[in-house]
Formats: sequence, structure tokens, C-alpha cells
Amino acid sequence: MTRRSIYEFPADPQHDQRLVIRPSAAKYLFVYPFVKTRAWYSLPKPERQRMMDEHVRVGRKYPTIRLNTTYSYGLDDQEFIVAFEGDNPGEFLDLVMELRESEASSYTLRDTPTLTCVQMSLWDMLDTLGGAGSAQAVARRPARADGFTPVATLDELPPGSAKRVYADNEAVALFNVNGTVYAIANRCSHARASLSEGAVDPARCVVTCPWHEGVFSLETGRVLGGPPVHPIASYRVKLEDGSIFIAPAEAREAALS
Repeated sequence: MTRRSIYEFPADPQHDQRLVIRPSAAKYLFVYPFVKTRAWYSLPKPERQRMMDEHVRVGRKYPTIRLNTTYSYGLDDQEFIVAFEGDNPGEFLDLVMELRESEASSYTLRDTPTLTCVQMSLWDMLDTLGGAGSAQAVARRPARADGFTPVATLDELPPGSAKRVYADNEAVALFNVNGTVYAIANRCSHARASLSEGAVDPARCVVTCPWHEGVFSLETGRVLGGPPVHPIASYRVKLEDGSIFIAPAEAREAALS
């Protein structure tokens, strides 16, 4: 539930708008329950307002971190659910560290567990969970007797573009590099970022993960740089009559032989 705060923040242009939660397009969401000590509520309101003023001053030093607060007094075990949004986890870490030194922090009874989430579409979530989305896509595109599965057309993948498709119950990233089509597993082996959204270096024939800058070979799926340790699957590609076919990872060696 949302409601107006009992504290005054006249210099905050966003304060009145917080009666409605409108998620932003930020990459990360940080969520945790929050409970104040009973001693906090026994303090005179001017004293609490003074400490909240300091709290707000710290928060305004980090304008890229957006705050959403909902009330749950009597509705659940906590008093608030606090949700911060931002594109840089390091900035959120710095904010929390500085808030720990504020006077109001000494009246915090509980603010864990903290959940750090990455924003993604429902389709991406199904990929991450190994859910029905992939299975349904495969059911619409059965593999041929030679092990190759139709996944897209060349019109859907012009030179310089990338596309996520599905085959053999897996999300696959297609890349058209100067007219040559490559196919590798779409999920980075480090943190499961979508490689089809990564940056391609045509000269090196590699893709850089959009999250943590892991570098993968488009030809072999090998790790060439960054934090990933494990390679990802690569697929053999066949072009026929303007359509793109790929061989599942387990069928690659057989197809090559």
C-alpha cells in the first residue's frame, strides 16, 4: 500500500508522486523489508523529522538511485517494503554504506533479507527458468531428420544484426557478421545475460556480454576474455532458400562428421 509520509520533504519534487509506484527502466531492483525499533516511535516527531532530513540529504547525493516505498503495517511481518532502482549496483552499495552512518540508522530493527534482482522480460524469465516459452517455440519448429532445425529467415537477420531464437529447448543467439551467420548459446555462462544483446566485433568475430564484458568466440563459443570461465555451446549453421537452420549442440559433432 502507498500513502503520504508523515514527514515533510518540501524540496523533494518526487515526494507527491510516490503515491503511485511506477517502475522505471533501470537494470537493477533492490528490495528488502524494513522495521523500525519501538524506541523510534516514542521519539518526539520533530526529533524524528530532524533525523529523516539527514537521511534524505544522503539519498539525494545519489540521484541515479530511485526509491519506492510501500507500507505494510499490520498486513505482514514488516512495516515497509523498500525498493530501490538503479543501473549501477556499486552506487547502491555506496548509498547503503553512507546511510549506515546516519543517526536514523540506529533505530533500524530489521532490513534483511535484501534481494538484488535484474530486470528482464517475461520471455527472458522463462528462458532463465527453463520454462514453457522455449518448449513451445521448439514444438512449432521441429528438427529435420539431419538434426537441423529452422529458426529464422535471412530477412529477419540482416548483416550486422543479432537475434534470439529457440532450438532443442534452448535459447540461441544468431549473428550475421558480414553475411556469415553464426549461432551460439544465448545465455552467458557467467551470469546468464542475453548474448544476443551484446556488442559484436566483426574483425575478431567475437561478442562481448552486455552485463560483465565476458568475451566469447562466435565460431566456437570459447571464452576469450572477462569473468566467464566456462565456454558456451556453438551450433552449426546451414542456409537453404533464404532460411537459417542450426544443428543442436549435441548433434554438432555428428553433423560435422
